[in-house]
Amino acid sequence: MTRGVRKVDVVNNGKKPSSGSTGAAKVFGRLLRFHRERAGITMEVLGKHTSYSKSQVAMIEKGERRPKDHFVRVADEVLGAQGALLEVAQEITPSGVAAWFEDYLVEEALAAAIHKYENHVIPGLLQSPRYADAVFRCAVPALDENEIESGVAARIDRQRVYHRDPRPHVTFVLEKSALTRPIGGREVLMECLAHVLSLARLPHVEIQVMPDDRETHAGLDGPFTLLETARRRQQLVYVEGQGGRYFLSEQPDLGDAFTRYGTMRAQALTPEDSVRLIEQVAREL
Repeated sequence: MTRGVRKVDVVNNGKKPSSGSTGAAKVFGRLLRFHRERAGITMEVLGKHTSYSKSQVAMIEKGERRPKDHFVRVADEVLGAQGALLEVAQEITPSGVAAWFEDYLVEEALAAAIHKYENHVIPGLLQSPRYADAVFRCAVPALDENEIESGVAARIDRQRVYHRDPRPHVTFVLEKSALTRPIGGREVLMECLAHVLSLARLPHVEIQVMPDDRETHAGLDGPFTLLETARRRQQLVYVEGQGGRYFLSEQPDLGDAFTRYGTMRAQALTPEDSVRLIEQVAREL
């Protein structure tokens, strides 16, 4: 992470947007840690009782992962929580997305503008249902069928943002490799590319492809999302990676990210040429 970057869970004029489910997940996590430490039980031991790994228990304690019913029941009994964990867990409503992602979705659903750079996979806002299903099946550790089904439904539901009023300004810069990687197989990819092209025809959506023969590239630090909020047009940068997930909301990092994205749009093919390239990729599959 670059110098001066401030990590925050979410920023909304200095306050977190309301999200009851993710808030309950964080409360559950703090309560779980309290009872676990009071009982003198390590995360490893609790994991063995609940069939979870240490890292999965840690994610639950941070509010980044929702606990399943089996985990809640066993943990409440093993830790002697006397029903406290069961009570709080009732407030955690399933939404098909990870708890840590809900804060981002609050901002995305209301954003005046959404700008996304992706280099590995066609991003969620452009995925077809079968492609989304294939992406979820790539998860390690593997997800169960209920998680996949709810995840796909939530991902496709996000695409309602294209049709709300007022319409947001939405742009993408995609690496060509993200459009050619056959996630789910040739037929699934072809279907998804057709979906991408249909969205590219919307007047408020622009999709640009970064050619794979460029000798300079402003996006070598990896994928990120830029948001302009509907309220006060506040700018936010959302970064998600293996090391964590966070918003950037302070200068100079905020301005640097928007400048970087602008440079990438200048380096990429025009929206018109990008559409022609995507059509060519689809024909050659």
